[in-house]
Amino acid sequence: MSRRWWSLGVVALVQVMVVLDTTIVTIALPSAQHALGLSVTGRQWVVTVYTLAFGASLLFGGRVGDIIGRRDALIIGAIGFATASAAGGAAVDSGMLIGARAVQGVFAGLLAPTTLALLTVTFTEARERAAAFSIFSTAAMSGAAIGLILGGVLTQFAGWRWCLYVNAPIAALAVAGAVAVLPNPRAGRPQRLDAGGALLGSAGIAAVVLAFGEAGSQGWGSGIVIGSLAAATGLLTAFILVESRAADPLLPLPVVTSRARAAAFVSIAAISFGALGMFLFVTFLLQDTLGYSALRAGLAFIPYVVVNGLTATQLTRRLLPRTRPAALIVPGLLIMAVALLLLGQLTPHSAYLTSVLPVAILAGLAVGLIVAPAMSTATQGPHPGVAAAFVSTSQQVGGSFGTALLNTIAASTAAGYLATHRASRHVALVPAATVRAATVQGDTVASRCGAAVLAAAAVAVAILLIRPGGGVSRPVGRVLCTRAGEGAGRRSSI
Repeated sequence: MSRRWWSLGVVALVQVMVVLDTTIVTIALPSAQHALGLSVTGRQWVVTVYTLAFGASLLFGGRVGDIIGRRDALIIGAIGFATASAAGGAAVDSGMLIGARAVQGVFAGLLAPTTLALLTVTFTEARERAAAFSIFSTAAMSGAAIGLILGGVLTQFAGWRWCLYVNAPIAALAVAGAVAVLPNPRAGRPQRLDAGGALLGSAGIAAVVLAFGEAGSQGWGSGIVIGSLAAATGLLTAFILVESRAADPLLPLPVVTSRARAAAFVSIAAISFGALGMFLFVTFLLQDTLGYSALRAGLAFIPYVVVNGLTATQLTRRLLPRTRPAALIVPGLLIMAVALLLLGQLTPHSAYLTSVLPVAILAGLAVGLIVAPAMSTATQGPHPGVAAAFVSTSQQVGGSFGTALLNTIAASTAAGYLATHRASRHVALVPAATVRAATVQGDTVASRCGAAVLAAAAVAVAILLIRPGGGVSRPVGRVLCTRAGEGAGRRSSI
């Protein structure tokens, strides 16, 4: 096996570690809450602070990798991530755990764009690139489900602290592999760190993620949500103005104004929206309605992981070099819309095999079709490190928005159902069956709304990938082969 493929193994391992930590702690939270005396607010912040710090540091992390070299950035990030994880596992109170999760998020923001940028500059030949992105996309989009599965196993058999300790051996293996096989590419010319842009961009993205995270529990009309969205609007507007004038901008504007790249970012945000929405409602259904344990609920996502991996590595890998990205991405978004529509047909009496399993299979198929071509398209061309950071930003923002929006719809629908079906104004007198029916009703309405969002995203991506003159963007493989003869400098950028 060549050195490049060992490199793929290292970056995929790091990506799994980063993504699984968005969900693995969720399963462990009830045990952690009991052990540390977490309040309800503190329990929520254990999850929120990680995604907040993660999203806020992505653009900054992508630029750091360009400046110091991506292998060195990966090593620093993995060591920092493992150290923060160990501190979280050894936490003696809520403040220590929440602080450790924040530091984890910062180093995750360094690791995520670094891994994708390394992949981009390591694999430039069309077929190898397709295979590499297919494998990497499986790691990127299965990590959340793996976190649910692994979290259930560790919490039940080893204790909640091991949901954090587990990152130490993973990081140690990744660092050893990075030292042995990874190159250390950096930007082609010396660059300065755009401090003003980093501050504005990080604060703006943090405000967006905070607003979406709080909307799910506080409601869209709450002061913190409205204030965060207002702050995000001002900060990101200022960020765009600063970047348009900066000599070495943190986010060169052509990265996001390119039609093909814009379509890729929309695709990543939309599939993250749909996948995390599916995880959210299926987890609630399995545990709250069907009475599954945390372990059994985690294991229920195995079909999703298997189908995602098989689709990405066996189907998408073969089609990506020879077909247009739109031919994979648009059907994938529509399949995810169908999966959410099926989820919208569930009842309190639905069974796993007949109702949940088909949803998991369709979702795995959709994700397997979309992520590799979207990531490959987004990182093709100049500024691969910045583009990789924006891919991760799209994934974070899309997932956060999906969780907030769908959870809000589900909660308001369930409340309305209870208001019309209970015989008394006293909540304590509402039968348990009515509460379960209200919960499922909320989940099904939210799932149908999610399906509409995915369908709209499919239309938007199709429009973006159709050229103004009537043509359609070329296959990634053909683009790479066409550009291969345009000069060594251009080759290295893709």
